[in-house]
Amino acid sequence: MSTTKRSTVYLDSDLHKALRLRSAESECSISHLINEALRAQLSEDAEDLEDFEARKKERSISFESFVSELKRDGKI
Repeated sequence: MSTTKRSTVYLDSDLHKALRLRSAESECSISHLINEALRAQLSEDAEDLEDFEARKKERSISFESFVSELKRDGKI
C-alpha cells in the first residue's frame, strides 16, 4: 500500500470550481482526481521520453532547412 503525503496546492478559482463539480459528479475525492491527473501526465511524460530515446539517432534538420525544402518542392 502506498503512503500519502499532505500538500498545499493553490488552484485558480475556476479550476477549483470545476474540480469540486467533477468530484461531486463522480463521487471521487478531489485528492483522488488530482492524483489521477498527475499519474496520467507523468505517464505521458514517460512515453515521450521513451520516444525521444528511440529517435535520438535519427538525422536532425534545422527549421530553416526544412522550410527551404518545402519551398523548393513547391509545398509552400
